[in-house]
Amino acid sequence: MGDYLLRQALESEARKITDLIHSVGINPTGLDWRRFIVAVDSSGEVLGCGQIKSHGREIRELASIAVRPEWRGRGIARSVIDKLLESAQKPLYLMCMANMGGMYEKFGFLPVTRADLPKYFQRIYALFRTAGVFMQPHDDLLIMKLE
Repeated sequence: MGDYLLRQALESEARKITDLIHSVGINPTGLDWRRFIVAVDSSGEVLGCGQIKSHGREIRELASIAVRPEWRGRGIARSVIDKLLESAQKPLYLMCMANMGGMYEKFGFLPVTRADLPKYFQRIYALFRTAGVFMQPHDDLLIMKLE
């Protein structure tokens, strides 16, 4: 891991996690510091994070994977994901932009057809498509699953 350490987030880092999520422009809903793994440098600065969210009893989502831009390319996202997957119950879903799908396939996630999505993700997908007026023409939401 080199220049950083992975560990459970602390309550005192809740604001830093929220700020990081906002700064990288990903979904800011459902941020609960208690679910987060963080990557921190030697001074305790949050460099990256991720969580597993529950949507009811059966549906879990790998979410909020974020790394500060100046720390990208050093394996932080991969380390955070690996750590989260160590104890994750399956199946596990994730949502990402379609161009990010290849990264998650390396962890064993596969795209899910819309017909096979749980109702929660069907609603999210429908909302995303409705808000498509704000998307670039090549943007699309991809929902993936790890068995």
